[in-house]
Amino acid sequence: MAHDDNHRQHQHQHHHDHTDIDWNEMAPLLEAQAELFTPLYEHTMAWLAKRQTEPGLIVDAGSGPGVIACLLADTFPGARVVAVDGSEPLLQRARVRAERLGVADRFSTLAGELPDILGDLDYPADLLWAGRSLHHLGDQRAALAAFADRLAPGGTLALQEGGLPARFLPRDIGFGRPGLQARLDALEAEWFAAMRADLPGSVAETEDWPALLTAAGLRPSGTRSFLLDLPAPTTDRARAYVVASLTRIREGVGDHLDADDRAALDRLLDPDDKASVHHRPDVFVLAVQTVYTAVRTK
Repeated sequence: MAHDDNHRQHQHQHHHDHTDIDWNEMAPLLEAQAELFTPLYEHTMAWLAKRQTEPGLIVDAGSGPGVIACLLADTFPGARVVAVDGSEPLLQRARVRAERLGVADRFSTLAGELPDILGDLDYPADLLWAGRSLHHLGDQRAALAAFADRLAPGGTLALQEGGLPARFLPRDIGFGRPGLQARLDALEAEWFAAMRADLPGSVAETEDWPALLTAAGLRPSGTRSFLLDLPAPTTDRARAYVVASLTRIREGVGDHLDADDRAALDRLLDPDDKASVHHRPDVFVLAVQTVYTAVRTK
């Protein structure tokens, strides 16, 4: 499970089984997107550092190519970090990244499917980060219980779920009906519900995360949302993220758009159109991600 990417990309890449995904091909995009979100994650890490001081072992459950795992290693210089993911190619990139950033001496990886693979950890975690990986497990309540079981007494589970859909464009983009992104959000919400329902062992849950963390035997200790605000005129890297995100939306739910919205989206993605996101000066990135923390008290 790769969480080092934006939410929309994350949803579409998991529409198929792992065997249908060329992780080596996907990995550079996942890394680039996670790096774009680094300012948001740096604020998240600073907040976590005040809630779980001097952890010995940190586990990144669903690490992808390791961008956040390496940020965790940088934030907690006394900790050992284990990046856990179902994709060995992504974990290889995580190891290379850790080497490049000088944290490889306290960085390791563990390949396998969540949550069962966590049973292979040598000892319990003081901090377990689950960044947008839980919602790809059919029984989220059972998975949270498994995460909690791998915490040391006094350890913290940090769960990143929810937030707000990203925004890239003004409500009125100058053609088509105003409010295109809101309509795309609605289609993606339907897609996400279907994805959840199709997961093996899927169980419908009210997504009251503090209540679910409590049911897992943990004591909720905080909730905070973090903002990424990259205003227009944006950078080439942010523009590439917007292009990639809207392209995957077009591929994932485009056939469910009405003709006018589909035409508008196609125009936004046409590199030869000066009104497309490839060229227009009003493109921005505004995103919010929410993190919930809970502590194992015994």
